[in-house]
Amino acid sequence: MTQTKNSQLSPNLVRLILTDLFTAGRLALFLLFIMFVTAMGIVFTTHQARLAITAREHEMVERERLDSEWRNLLLEETALSDNSRVQDLAQKDLNMIRPDADKEVVVPLK
Repeated sequence: MTQTKNSQLSPNLVRLILTDLFTAGRLALFLLFIMFVTAMGIVFTTHQARLAITAREHEMVERERLDSEWRNLLLEETALSDNSRVQDLAQKDLNMIRPDADKEVVVPLK
């Protein structure tokens, strides 16, 4: 009996805290909520910034690789389009010779 009488006399502590928080402590609860939202926003923004920096680094590495490949292709194109090489291939593989001046035919343009 003393327990039931004692529990009826003493207020529920959790209920008292929640009642006080939602009545007198509205401003504190609101500020606490705003702080939490702001903290989560900072965490999210920091995470997104780090992802963007990582993606940028990967793109820079890819850019360097493609730039190196482009330079190699330019060198290869220069080597393959060299006139002496083309002339040697025409003479050796296709048995082509340079025509004499009297065998040249000039086609007039209209």
